[in-house]
Amino acid sequence: MTFLPEKVEEFMDIFNQIKNAIAEFEGCEYIELVRDKDNKNIFFTISRWKEQSYLEKYRNSELFKHTWAKTKILFIEKPEAWSTVSLFKS
Repeated sequence: MTFLPEKVEEFMDIFNQIKNAIAEFEGCEYIELVRDKDNKNIFFTISRWKEQSYLEKYRNSELFKHTWAKTKILFIEKPEAWSTVSLFKS
């Protein structure tokens, strides 16, 4: 997610308010927020879900809809999302 530089703090406030609710959402095993080391307005959320159905339930939840409405207006570029599968884990 690439935010307008002047909106980074606003995004951080939003994330800090909802991070525990996401982590406690049914099926969420893990959530992490990381930031690009050189571009301070680029962030990634990394999450792991028990099954795809739990992620879809989250994406259709009021928590997501409310958070997305507040977050999407802060972007400078179109956000991207990927779903991946693990090929190796130690």
